[in-house]
Amino acid sequence: MSDLSQFKQFAPQAPKQFQEGNNAVIYTRVSSADQEDNTSLASQKRYCEKYAQKRGLNIVGYFGGTFESAKTDDRKEFNRMLTFVKRSKNVNYVIVYSYERFSRSGISGASIADDLLKKYGVITLATSQELDPTTPSGSFQQKILFLFGQMDNELRRDKVVTGMRELLTKGYWVWAPPRGYKDLNKGRATERKLVVNEEGKILKKAFEWKAYLQLPNVEIGRRLKRLGVEISEKRLINLFLNPFYCGLITSKMLPGQVIEGRHESLISKELFLAVHNIRQEKRTQGFVHDRDNENLPLKVFTKCDKCGQTMTGYLAKKKGIYYYKCRTKGCRVNRSAKGMHELFRNVLKTFQIGKEEVDIIKVQLEEQMSVFFKSQMENATSLKAKLTETRKKLNAIEERFVVGEIDRSLYEKFRPKYEKECFEIEQELNKTSGYSSNLKKVIDFAVKICRNPFLLWDSGDLNSKKVFQNLLFPEGIYYNREFDLVRTPRINTFFSPIPELARVLNGQKKGDSIKIDKIPAWVNPTVQNSNHLIAELKLLGDILAL
Repeated sequence: MSDLSQFKQFAPQAPKQFQEGNNAVIYTRVSSADQEDNTSLASQKRYCEKYAQKRGLNIVGYFGGTFESAKTDDRKEFNRMLTFVKRSKNVNYVIVYSYERFSRSGISGASIADDLLKKYGVITLATSQELDPTTPSGSFQQKILFLFGQMDNELRRDKVVTGMRELLTKGYWVWAPPRGYKDLNKGRATERKLVVNEEGKILKKAFEWKAYLQLPNVEIGRRLKRLGVEISEKRLINLFLNPFYCGLITSKMLPGQVIEGRHESLISKELFLAVHNIRQEKRTQGFVHDRDNENLPLKVFTKCDKCGQTMTGYLAKKKGIYYYKCRTKGCRVNRSAKGMHELFRNVLKTFQIGKEEVDIIKVQLEEQMSVFFKSQMENATSLKAKLTETRKKLNAIEERFVVGEIDRSLYEKFRPKYEKECFEIEQELNKTSGYSSNLKKVIDFAVKICRNPFLLWDSGDLNSKKVFQNLLFPEGIYYNREFDLVRTPRINTFFSPIPELARVLNGQKKGDSIKIDKIPAWVNPTVQNSNHLIAELKLLGDILAL
């Protein structure tokens, strides 16, 4: 057979050759949203249009016109442009301002441009870098320019990362503020002032509910929603695990390091660790595989006085008896649940007050607490006056700007200053709010509980017992095996004076008048105790509200 034409269909096809034509598309981009509003996009478009006009090219489409990082080629507008060019039969050129506008991904970008030329006959041209990609030397130069773009990108990234690490080590958060925060100095990296916003004040309750009430995340989510803050359970877990909220900074850029942040802390470090310890325990099985055991309400809440480790619980199956046990290897501190519960009830008994003692104890608590809260209310009055004065200054400069007495530069210089001062004063005021309205209710609540402190613990379910335990003893209890007794490092401030007041009152002979001078004075709280007192008042107020 001499005619081989029938076999041509099996022969490899030659690459598509560039066909002469004058149709082109223009692609423009900037790297970030901050550049989108300046003249960069407009300038690129103008230069590309002049270039097309100079070469007599007909523009059939515009693409880009927005911010798209060229570190990768997975870009919405870029891929829309490629799809249009590949599907069209009459596009001959892609025009960009420079090859780095087309791609900064090095070989990947060069491969895309080469693919457009060889498969679709479309040439990629840059107005600021004249070359002919259809020639071997031009193609080589184009690839070099793409590689330079990648190298420049990596050098910039290295410089940015180095700068970010430097700021992080100095305590500055370099990313968008986490949920619950706002930046008063937005746009100024070394002058950022991240402060807790209104949502943050509500999120703080989530930490308190978790630490003090040991509520499950689902219930915390429901309570937050009732207060106007919606957050998924997964996000809530991430919230509890983020040390940023207690004033610290951690980052993958600083592996193994913890930095004291310059931002306002939402909660104390102690509260963060309390929440974390609760969550950690729930991930640790120990002897008991049932996380919530009605027979072991003091599990984790109790610590070993010898080593400080939390005590877990287990069931001795042969005896059918539950025990609490220190989980430190070799410590061997354990106690039967029945015995431990009796020791705990003995502690609760010291808080019990009689009906005839209720009124006098209420009066004493109100007087003693008022010593501290009086200074807080006086401070609030001072803050309100300062806020009024600052708002007057803010209104004054706004009025002077409107009537033309000062120019925009002066107005923009002082307005943020006064706004910032107002915000900071309001933050301080929020810390002092609700004292007078909640104080009496909280004292009534505390005294009511102490009429029968066994009631909530003996008859309540597991969750009620845990709530009561943590409410009364926020840092738990310690068991001393040598003396077979329990102690606590801290009692809720609103309950702490009651045992001593009750002891003094019980020491009076029946029918004798109360000797006020015999009632112990309340020690004025330190700064740390003051923080506890404020937190406890708000927590008890929240419980009463719910």
